[in-house]
Amino acid sequence: MTRIGESAFMSCTSLESLTLPDSVTRIDYMAFASCERLKNITIPDSLYCIGAHAFNNCKSLENITLPDSITEIDSFVFHGCQSLKSMIIPDSVTAIHSDAFKKCSSLESIKIPESVDSIEWNAFKGCKKLTGITIPNGVTVISDSIFENCESLEHIKLPDSIDNIYNNTFAGCSSLEYITIPDAVKSI
Repeated sequence: MTRIGESAFMSCTSLESLTLPDSVTRIDYMAFASCERLKNITIPDSLYCIGAHAFNNCKSLENITLPDSITEIDSFVFHGCQSLKSMIIPDSVTAIHSDAFKKCSSLESIKIPESVDSIEWNAFKGCKKLTGITIPNGVTVISDSIFENCESLEHIKLPDSIDNIYNNTFAGCSSLEYITIPDAVKSI
């Protein structure tokens, strides 16, 4: 077995734990979406692709370790994973797509490597417990609503490479105490 197909386990609401075999290289679109009791998943180092919405609305997902073979975090992959508290993104990742961590309401910390040069709209929208984040050098644009409604966000470090900050980026960030806007920013 090399792939978990589209919607293969979608809405398997009693599934709590999963270990994928070393032969799996791909998890397709919505493969585990709405597996509301899924708490832990072990992903093999052979995995290189996690499709959009793969773990969307896995409300109980607490722990997932991404292998170094992953190159991007696709759209809505962890959207609505309300129990996910922390995430370390591997150094191999270059892009975090739209809504990737949206509504991960328990997410307190996330480590984004220097390899990331693209973070799309709504990526962290509604991550209510996120307190701080450092955006890596190389990212040039802060897209729409990336941190909207991150109520606990106190500080953010933006790199000098940022030249545009788009709509609603910090809307609803009621705890934001400190941010430095780089000189290169043309518009907010």
